[in-house]
Amino acid sequence: MASNLLTDTPIIAFTILLTVIFTVPPIFERLRLPGLVGLLLAGVILGQNGLKLLDSDSETIKLLSDIGKVYLMFVAGLEIDIDQFRKTKNRSIGFGILTFLVPMIAGILVGRFFNFSWNSSVLIGSLLASHTLLAYPIVSRLGVVMNEAVTVTIGATIFTDTGALLVLAICVGIHSGEFTTFSLLTLLGGLAIYSIVVLFGFDWLGKEFFRRSGDEQSNQFLFILLALFLASVGAQIIGVEKIVGAFLAGLAVNDVLGRSPVKEKIEFIGSVLFIPCFFVDMGLLINIPAFIKTLSSFWLTLLIIVALICSKFLAALFAKLLYRYNNAELLTMWSLSLPQVAATLAATLVAYQTMNSAGERLINEGVLNSVIVLMLVTAILGPIITARFATSLQLPQAELDTDSLAMWWGNAEEQLIEENHYPFTVLVPIYNPQTQRYLIEMAALLAHHESGRIIPLAIAQAHVHMDDPQLGISLEQSQQRLRLAKDISQEFDVEVLTAIRIDDDVALGISRTSREQNASLVVMGWSRTTGLRARLFGSVIDSVFWSSHCPVAVTRLLDSPSTIRRILVPVKDLMPQSIGALRFAQILADSNHGEIVLLHVSDPNTPAPLVELFTSQLSDIVTNTQLQVNTEIKTIRDDDVARVIIREAAAFDLAILRAVRYRTTGGFAVSQVTTQVINELTCSIVLLGAPHS
Repeated sequence: MASNLLTDTPIIAFTILLTVIFTVPPIFERLRLPGLVGLLLAGVILGQNGLKLLDSDSETIKLLSDIGKVYLMFVAGLEIDIDQFRKTKNRSIGFGILTFLVPMIAGILVGRFFNFSWNSSVLIGSLLASHTLLAYPIVSRLGVVMNEAVTVTIGATIFTDTGALLVLAICVGIHSGEFTTFSLLTLLGGLAIYSIVVLFGFDWLGKEFFRRSGDEQSNQFLFILLALFLASVGAQIIGVEKIVGAFLAGLAVNDVLGRSPVKEKIEFIGSVLFIPCFFVDMGLLINIPAFIKTLSSFWLTLLIIVALICSKFLAALFAKLLYRYNNAELLTMWSLSLPQVAATLAATLVAYQTMNSAGERLINEGVLNSVIVLMLVTAILGPIITARFATSLQLPQAELDTDSLAMWWGNAEEQLIEENHYPFTVLVPIYNPQTQRYLIEMAALLAHHESGRIIPLAIAQAHVHMDDPQLGISLEQSQQRLRLAKDISQEFDVEVLTAIRIDDDVALGISRTSREQNASLVVMGWSRTTGLRARLFGSVIDSVFWSSHCPVAVTRLLDSPSTIRRILVPVKDLMPQSIGALRFAQILADSNHGEIVLLHVSDPNTPAPLVELFTSQLSDIVTNTQLQVNTEIKTIRDDDVARVIIREAAAFDLAILRAVRYRTTGGFAVSQVTTQVINELTCSIVLLGAPHS
C-alpha cells in the first residue's frame, strides 16, 4: 500500500527524483566516476527491480523523462560552436561523413551478424555514428581548441548528430507502419520542409524577438523554451521523433543566444533538473535479470563496443591520411569522437519504446543494455585518451603571431577608436567606501601609465517614481562616494570623469556605461557572493563578464597597488586572453618598477621538445612587446596545476589569473583550477576576463 502511494503520487515521486539528483552525482564524482553513472544506478535501485519507489510508467516520470530527453538534444544543438564549424566547414563535413559512415557500416554488420532485421541493423549503425563532445572541457583547459583537428571534430558533430537523428526518424517511420516508397518520400519531403522552417524560421524569429525585447531576460528565456517545445511538437506532427525537432531547434537558436546569460540559464535548468531525470529513467528501464543475461552472453555487447572503438579509429585514420594530420591529432580526433552519450542514449530510448502493430520493438533489451554499457565504457575511455594525447597538440602558427598578440586591447574596433582619438579609459564601479581606495589606485596607475583617464561610476537602484525619497538618499550617497574617488585620483595626476547612473540592473548599468564611454577596461572589486540567488542567477561579476564589450579586471587587493613589486602570471596557453594577463602585468610592473614571473605548469607527459617550443614562443612574445619589464619564465612539470600555483604565489605580492569558463555536456562549469587557487591564495589577486569569456 505504501509502495503504491509512493509510485502513484506525483509530488512524492518528484521529491524522490530531486533527492537523487541532489545527492548521487556529487558522491560518484568524488569517487572519480561520471555523475551520470550514479543516476543510472540510482534508477536501477529505485526501480521495479529494486526498491520499487519509482515507476517508469508513471505519468510524472514519463513527463520529466520526455522533457529531459528533448532538452538533452536541444543542449547538444546549442553546444555546437557554429563559428568554429564555419572556419573548417569543408574538412568538418569530410570528417563528419567518415566518422558517420564507417561506424554505421560497422553497426549494420553487427546487427546482421546477430540476425536483426535490416531496419533494426541500420538503426544500430546510426546509434554508433553520432558522438558527444564529452572531452571538450579537457581540450579547452589545455588551450588547444583552436588546433584544426579539434575544430574539425567539433564541427563534425553537426553532421553526425543530424545524420543519426534523420536515420532514426526513417527507421521509426518504417517500423511503425506500412512502408512504401511513397511514404518514405513523403516522410523525407516533410522532414526537409520542416527542417528549413525550423532552422531558418526560428533563427529569424529569435533574432527579431531578442532585438525588440532588449534586456528582458525572462521573456527571452520563455521564448527559447517555447521554440524548443514547438519544434518538438512540430516534429511529431509530421511523423518524426521529437528529439529530431529539439536538436534542430538547438541549432536554430544557437546564433541567437550566442554566449548570452540567457543561454547559461537555459542550460543550467536542463543540466540540474530535466536531463538528470532522463538518466534516472534510463536506469528504471534496465531489467537486472535481462541485463545480467546480456552480459553473460556478452558477444553482442562486446562486438558493439569493439565495432564502435575500431570504426571511430578507422574514420580518424582516414582523416589523418586525407588532411595530413600527425599522430597526436589522429588520436585526439578519435578520442573526442568516441563518447556515446547524448544523441546515442536519446535515440536508443526512442528506438526501444517504438513498437509496431504486432507489439515488436525496434530494438530489444539486449541492444538497450549493450548501448548503456557502451556509454559507460566510452564516457570513461574517451576523456582519458584525450587528456593523454591532446597535450601534444600544437596551435597553428597564425595563433602564435606575436604582432597580433602583443596588444591586449587590439580588436575589430581598434582602428576606429584610434581615428576618433578615444583615450585609454578605465571604468571603476564603486560601492563600498572601505575598499574603493585600492580600486581607484589600481585604475589610476593603469590609466596614468597609458596617458588615459578613469571614470568612477556609482549606480543608484532605480525606483518606479523618480521622486521616491529612497532614490534621493541613494543619489546623495553616490555623490559622496564619487567625491572621495576624485580626491584619491588626484594623488596620481590622472584625468577623472565621475558618473552616476540610475539603473534597475547593476551589471547592465556597468556594461552600458562602459560601452557609452568607450572604456578600454573595467576594474571591479571582489565579491564573495555565494548565496542561493547568486548560484541560480549569477553574481554581478558574472553578468558583467558576459555582457561587457571590453576586458574586465576583478580585484581582491590586500594592500595598496602602488606597493606591488613581484607579480606572478600563470600561463597555460598562447591565446590572446593569456597574453592579456601578461599585458596587464607589464603595465603594473612598469608603473611600480616591479618584476614578473610567467609560470607555465605543463603536464608530466608532455614531450620535452613541446615544452621547449612553448617556452621559446612565450619568450618571443615577451621580447617583442613594447614594454621591456624584468620578466622571468618558469616552467614546472606537475599534474596538480592549482597546487603549484598556490605554492609559487606565496612569494609574490600579486597573482593575475584568467577567468575561464568551459562548456560541459548539458551545462557550464567554472574552471576548478581557478576556483581552488582563488580560495587558497594569500596574496592579492586580479581575475581577468575577456569579453564573452
